[in-house]
Amino acid sequence: MTSQRLDRQPSRPSSPASQPAEEAGDPFGFLELEPMGPTIFRGRNRDIGAGRIYGGQVLAQALAAARRTIEDEDRDAHSLHGYFILEGDLDVPVVYFVDRLRDGRSFATRTVTAVQHGRAIFTVSASFHKTEEGWAHQAPMPGVPAPEDLASDLEWVRRHAHLIPPDRRHVLTQDRPVEYRAVEPYDIFDPKPRPPVRHIWLKSVRPLGDDPVRHQAVLAYASDYGILATALQPHGRTFHDPSLMAASLDHCMWFHRPFRADDWLLFAIESPVAQGARGFARGAFFARDGTLVASAAQEGLIRPVKPRTLP
Repeated sequence: MTSQRLDRQPSRPSSPASQPAEEAGDPFGFLELEPMGPTIFRGRNRDIGAGRIYGGQVLAQALAAARRTIEDEDRDAHSLHGYFILEGDLDVPVVYFVDRLRDGRSFATRTVTAVQHGRAIFTVSASFHKTEEGWAHQAPMPGVPAPEDLASDLEWVRRHAHLIPPDRRHVLTQDRPVEYRAVEPYDIFDPKPRPPVRHIWLKSVRPLGDDPVRHQAVLAYASDYGILATALQPHGRTFHDPSLMAASLDHCMWFHRPFRADDWLLFAIESPVAQGARGFARGAFFARDGTLVASAAQEGLIRPVKPRTLP
C-alpha cells in the first residue's frame, strides 16, 4: 500500500525480513525470491519509511513469483490486476502462493496470493503472452523537459530533511532503488491545490541486465509511486496530512512493448475523479523516444479523518 504519513509509528530497526539498504550492491535484491516449493516463494521486505510494506514491492514480487512458474521463455507479462487486502508487516517475510490457471499456446494465466501471519495481504492475477505481430497505434507522448534538466525527488527530500521527524529521517532520506525526477515538483510540507496531473521521469539507479522479467518487475515496483497522490492534488493534501487516511486498494498494469527500466521512462499521470472517499488515477509510461511501453491504473482510499490529539 502506498500511504505514508510522518505522524505514524517510527520505523523499526532492520530485521532479516526488512532491509532498508542495498544488499551486495543490488538495490533490487528483494526481487530474488526464495523458492519453498514449485509454486511457493518467500520474499524479504524493503523499508521505505511508510511504517508498512510498500505496495509496489508486493506487486513486483508477486509478478516475479508468477513468472517463475512459467517454463516457456517466450512468455512476457502483458497485464496484471491486483488487490491490496491488508497492511503488510515489515518484520515478517511475505510468502507467495502461485496458482497455475492456464498454460495455452499463446497465453499463460496465474493468480498469486501474498500471505503473512496466515492471512492474505495481497492477491493478483497476471497474464503472459507470447510475442506476436499485429496492428499498432498509440497516444502521443507529452512534451516535458528532459530528465537531465530536473532535480531528483531524493535530492529535494534531503534538502528538507530537517522537516522530517528524527526517528524517520534516516529511512526517508536513504538511497533508493529507483530515481524519480518530477517535472512539476510538489511541496509535501506546504501543499497547495493544483490540477490532478503530474509527470515523473524514473529509472533504476543501477543497470538491470537483459532479463525482461526483471525490467517488468522493476516497473511494477515503480508504478506505485506518485499515482494515488495525484488524486489529492486538487484538494491541497498529501499522504503526510494527519487529517487523511490513505491506502492503495487495487492496482492494474498493462505492458504494451519491450522496454528498459534502467533507462529513463516518463510516467504521465492524471486523476479524472475522486468520490466516496476513493480516488482514481491512471498513467502511461513512455520511453525517451516517445514510445508508449506500459500503462497503469489505481484506485485508493483517501478518507478524511479527525486528526489525533495527544491526551
